[in-house]
Formats: sequence, structure tokens, C-alpha cells
Amino acid sequence: MSEELRSLTERLRQESGASPAFERLVATDDLDALAAVLTEPGQHLWARELAAFRLGLARDRRAFEALVLLLNHRDPPRCASAAHALARLGDPRTARAAAALATNELRVAYALQPVRLLVELRAPEAVPALITTLQRRLRPHDPYRRVALACVDGLGTLGDTRARPVLNEALAHPVLAEAAVRALGRIPKQR
Repeated sequence: MSEELRSLTERLRQESGASPAFERLVATDDLDALAAVLTEPGQHLWARELAAFRLGLARDRRAFEALVLLLNHRDPPRCASAAHALARLGDPRTARAAAALATNELRVAYALQPVRLLVELRAPEAVPALITTLQRRLRPHDPYRRVALACVDGLGTLGDTRARPVLNEALAHPVLAEAAVRALGRIPKQR
């Protein structure tokens, strides 16, 4: 059992009260049974999360919509588990969905995991989305420093020269300056 699955299982076991339904979902290898949890009315959130996560790890695209909804959830552990499963799902829609969530200014409080997922995917949508999100975070008194730092670090990891201007702007922000210097150091020099 992977560390991510173990952590998710422990968290959801507590949330479910270690119910028999939870134990069945953990034990089953029946992907159709897991997919049914995503569409059956009246299912608990913990059941949908567990089913979607397991389907994502199995590369079963029936998990996509549920995982995207969880990626934008207010609960950080749910977002993190959804990002982990989406990265392994292999669905071509994932990067576009993560970019839409990362750049949605109305949901910026929940953009941390979509930003990290974009970096992990290294999809064409990643750099433009991270640049857009970071530019918005460079406003005075922006409360979303963790999102801004994730963008700075991610742009350094991706090493794309298009990020150079926004990273240079980030140097003027004390909270971001050190990370921006590191990120700029990882981007190849233009000739």
C-alpha cells in the first residue's frame, strides 16, 4: 500500500467511523463497484473520495469528474489526495481542468493543489496558468502567499523562459524574493 493510500485510508476510516461499508470499499478490487459509488445517490463524501481515489490509481477514467471536484474542495487533504490520483489517472483532460481551477480567481483559496498538479504534469497548460496565477498574487496585501510560492517554485521547476518576467516581478515581494531567485537560477539563460 502506497503512503498516499495509507494516509487516505486512515483519514477516511476515522471519518466513516470504520463502518462496514468503508471496509468493503477498501477491500474490493471490483472497479465497477467503485464506479457505482460515484453515481449512486446518497453516498457519503468519504465513500466517493475513496472510490474516486482508487479508480484514479487504477487509471479508470470514470473517476475524472469526481477527482476534479475534490481537487477544488475546501478541505486541503481532499485536494491533495485528488491531485495525487489525477496525476496517475492519465486522462488528457486533467491539465486543462487543473489550469482552469488554478486561474479561477473566485476559488484562489483552493488553488494550491491545482498549481502543484500542473507542475507535476508538465503539460502545455502549466506555464501560462502559473504565470497568470502568480501575476494576480503580486498585488499588494494579497493573502494567498502559499499559492504564490507554489507558482514561483513550480515555474522554477518547469524552467520555461516565459516565466522570467513574472519571476523578476516577484523579486520585489519580500515573501517571494528568495524563492524567485532560486527559480530564476533554474531557468536557462536566453541567448
